[in-house]
Amino acid sequence: MSTQSNTPVPGAKEVLTQESNGKQLTATVFGYQTPASLEKGKGIVRLCRSDIVYSSVQVLQSGGENNMHAHPAQDGIWIVLKGRVKFYGKDDAVLAELGPLQGIHIPRGFYYWFESASPEMLEILQVEAIDKSVKNERLNMTPPKDFATEIQRF
Repeated sequence: MSTQSNTPVPGAKEVLTQESNGKQLTATVFGYQTPASLEKGKGIVRLCRSDIVYSSVQVLQSGGENNMHAHPAQDGIWIVLKGRVKFYGKDDAVLAELGPLQGIHIPRGFYYWFESASPEMLEILQVEAIDKSVKNERLNMTPPKDFATEIQRF
């Protein structure tokens, strides 16, 4: 099902819920629209989340990811929706410069950071899978920015 706008039309509640091996499962329907106003340098729009996967769109006016870091329990896929981005690895080596509909996979434990690489606002889709057998933490190689003052959550 689809609509003329970016608002999806979900199926009936009873078809979005199923039982599997005694566990209640619910499908999540979502849409995305660029935030009307970004008051901080970076915005994060959550799309969906489960215990092993989540997806967001990060919106950056300028600048980039807050610091060089790694996630030992998370494999990440990043796809540019609008704008351009540069991803960096250890020693600030350029991993890739990407434009719309191009992406990169960052494996668990891989150190990286990224920044907007064009004057237009960057919108980048983030999909993360979580390995439940590993402690899910953030390993900072350089000091992080203050999440409270730097990031706006939608």
